[in-house]
Amino acid sequence: SAIFKCAEEEATRHLVRQYDGLKPLVKLLQELKNKQLLAAATGAIWKCTLSPENVKALRELKAVELLVGLLTGQPEEVLVNVAGALSECAKEANNRVTLRKSGGIPPLIGLLTGTNQPLLINVTHAVGACALDAENMVIIDKQDGVRLLWSLLKSPNPQVVSSAAWAICPCIEKAKDAGELVRSFVGGLELIVGLLKSEDQEVLASVCAAIANIALDEENLAVITDHGVVPLLARLTVTIHDPLRKHLAEAIARCCAWGNNRESFGTHFAVAPIVYYLGSPDPLVHRATSRALNQLSRRAENCITMHQEGVVKVRIASALRSRSYCEGFGGHDS
Repeated sequence: SAIFKCAEEEATRHLVRQYDGLKPLVKLLQELKNKQLLAAATGAIWKCTLSPENVKALRELKAVELLVGLLTGQPEEVLVNVAGALSECAKEANNRVTLRKSGGIPPLIGLLTGTNQPLLINVTHAVGACALDAENMVIIDKQDGVRLLWSLLKSPNPQVVSSAAWAICPCIEKAKDAGELVRSFVGGLELIVGLLKSEDQEVLASVCAAIANIALDEENLAVITDHGVVPLLARLTVTIHDPLRKHLAEAIARCCAWGNNRESFGTHFAVAPIVYYLGSPDPLVHRATSRALNQLSRRAENCITMHQEGVVKVRIASALRSRSYCEGFGGHDS
């Protein structure tokens, strides 16, 4: 319990590993009868997994297999910790394979039907991390996991909504027929477009990321356009929140590929604010912004707006500030 509370700090997590504290913690995972001790042990392991070095050490101690065994028949206090630990472990490719081979994906999907908010947040993170592996995604799809994630977008809890939207992103990326999968959810596209009206920054960033993936399918892009995705994205361009800017710019770039969307972004005053994203210190914002400006510039009126906003001067200034900037304005879209 003390480790659980203290391991929020990186220095403490390092000390636990340095003084061989992980091994006894893993051993405690087998104390199935003492639920209080099990909750403390799983909580400590979860917090320790916040350090990648600990994740590697826990893999060598076969902790993932033991954690998977705790996904059923345990009180919610334990399940929250187990799901949290697995969500961190699953960021590593080897652990995603272990989790699959240990039979961990079906019970994780099963937990998506619960009502415990912290548990739902951790489970969605875990499922999203697992989905980065194509073989895992096959199981997630067969277990109806994507539909369950999509249903969580209706949650009144913004943390649940954002974690579900983030999890949906790799699911779309890795699904065999992502376009058809997304279309199979009745009202699903209207639901996710409607979330662009949220006031929560994390919800907006995650939904923009999901929309950027959805828009890769032409038929789905046409549908979300009909649902008013362009004015809703345009309304958000005044944000100064860099994580949102990155995913918003990416979504705008990809939504430009349909019909008159490039023109519509211009008429909804989205072009001028995006120019100033190039002043961000984050090179990932620069890349997404360059793709958006490249797409928008294929409409003459948008080019005029960019010129009026001094896009060339802003671009040069941002390039001088960041050598890691790797995609210039007007480069090839990717």
